[in-house]
Amino acid sequence: MGETPLILSVDTATLGGSVCLTRGKEILASINGDAKASHSNTLLRDIDLVFRTSNATIREVALFAASVGPGSFTGLRIGLASVKALSATLERPCVGIPTLQAVAHLAGPSKATVAMLPAGRGELFAQLFSVDSDGNVQTVDEAAHLKPAEVWSRYAGIRELKWAGDGALIHAPALREQARANGIAFFDEADSSRENGGWTLARPGANLAASVAAIALSEFQRGNAVRPEDLRAIYVRPSDAEINQKWPNEKLPSM
Repeated sequence: MGETPLILSVDTATLGGSVCLTRGKEILASINGDAKASHSNTLLRDIDLVFRTSNATIREVALFAASVGPGSFTGLRIGLASVKALSATLERPCVGIPTLQAVAHLAGPSKATVAMLPAGRGELFAQLFSVDSDGNVQTVDEAAHLKPAEVWSRYAGIRELKWAGDGALIHAPALREQARANGIAFFDEADSSRENGGWTLARPGANLAASVAAIALSEFQRGNAVRPEDLRAIYVRPSDAEINQKWPNEKLPSM
């Protein structure tokens, strides 16, 4: 497939999602999805659009990549089913990238980044990473499904920390208050007066699928691509359907 593979990457784990087409590290075309629409109605349209925008064809794709969660159950299933079908039909390998890892990558270099995404019912998916200047993401702990207060408690001891992702943006006021309570300076990343140290709220990222592609390229070059049937979602918590099946006569726990 050459040294600069054409990669089609998709993220359907987050609200709206995104699609990106890259050749090696170069972004040829990207699109952010409609947060008000279902991925089932927009994903194939958006995939078609990035190819028409870039003048590339899907048969040129050397690698398919997808965010594999945690995230929306329905969104993940739609995205993975689409990537698996394309990968199998064209006989190309694929790579699954943990969504929180892509969120950390999108936020840029940091000694410590907590990537957070909404998990529904007021809870969060959260995980700690470090990201070097070359964009290499190192996992520090395991992805967890937590109440907001549990997230603050889990990472309150880290005095220099970047908070990234939609979960961080939604809970920015609570993060600011938690920092104040612990005597930690809190800055928005766009604040020109911010100092070194303290907690930083990462600015919203442009296209998560682009980070999925960047990490997938590294995995592909290391020989870590898989067959479509081996692509698996990361859920972290059981779905509502699974909870209802386990406790059919009980009300869902408040989250």
